[in-house]
Amino acid sequence: MEEDLKTEEEILAGKHSVLEAMRAGRTINKIWIAETAQKHLTAPIIAEARKAGIVIQHVDKRKLDQLAPDVQHQGVVAQAAPYAYAEVEDILAVAAAKGEAPFLLLLDEIEDPHNLGSILRTADCTGVHGVIIPKRRSAQITAAVSKTSAGAVEYVPVARVTNLGQTIDRLKEMGIWVVGTDVDTDQDLFGSDIFTGPVAVVIGNENKGMGRLIREKCDILLKLPMAGKINSLNASVAAGVIMYEVVRRRRQG
Repeated sequence: MEEDLKTEEEILAGKHSVLEAMRAGRTINKIWIAETAQKHLTAPIIAEARKAGIVIQHVDKRKLDQLAPDVQHQGVVAQAAPYAYAEVEDILAVAAAKGEAPFLLLLDEIEDPHNLGSILRTADCTGVHGVIIPKRRSAQITAAVSKTSAGAVEYVPVARVTNLGQTIDRLKEMGIWVVGTDVDTDQDLFGSDIFTGPVAVVIGNENKGMGRLIREKCDILLKLPMAGKINSLNASVAAGVIMYEVVRRRRQG
């Protein structure tokens, strides 16, 4: 399948993406730095790269524009080993090692790389043990996602699955409650007491929301209170609200 074909390298762009990749022990083959890049941005990267023995090249900014088109690279681009996706079992093992009830995110066809990056950034802040995405019709981990996540992509495990519905069935068999978000349901997010136990939160597509099959597989559907006239939230913002509600409820116990 075409999605499973791995390239020999991956491009990372931006100070945070490159720095966090190095700090996380990712294999970096080479770093390009624009001759015009600001020294205070590049100094920590150069220091870290020298420690690790990574080749650095100072080049014209146009070279970086070609390597990482459409990404604000801040004058720093790196060539790294391909992103290593986790297995769902790896994510559950992270929760077990921390002695915490599993807290997972399932992304049902999130297409915008910036939404995926923002969700990963908030997931890192809120202690999400891992994120599960489908292999098809979904944003994958790219330079744009890494840049938007400010390096969080190196610390939040992401698993890719062929069939999200079957994965939900497996999680339910393991005793994990699957929570969906839907504007057409009666139960309010803030009235639910489900979040203190093992939970997987489903975030639907930016435009269509959750698919019908995925919605039917959820144990519970919750809605975010809406007071405005638009009656919708950006997917990454909605995900952020829910993640922090899980944090709040778990702190209360």
